[in-house]
Amino acid sequence: MGSLSTKIHAIVDALGNPLHFELTGGEAHDSVQRYKLLQAIEPTMKQVLADRVYDTNAIRALLNEEQAIPVIPTPRNTTR
Repeated sequence: MGSLSTKIHAIVDALGNPLHFELTGGEAHDSVQRYKLLQAIEPTMKQVLADRVYDTNAIRALLNEEQAIPVIPTPRNTTR
């Protein structure tokens, strides 16, 4: 059952100023938006600070291609 909520997915700079955002329905899964949103980062971004849910091989590969340093904690149940 869906809800009447909205999720805001945003990229902000170091001062918290919004650079890019997407709105989705509350029932939409975050994993769909994460990769799509990170594709919108500017090439000048050198570090990407993100939550544990962004720690995927695809996202790390994308950031590596963009020559950005991922500052993402590894989930506790992940071994690398």
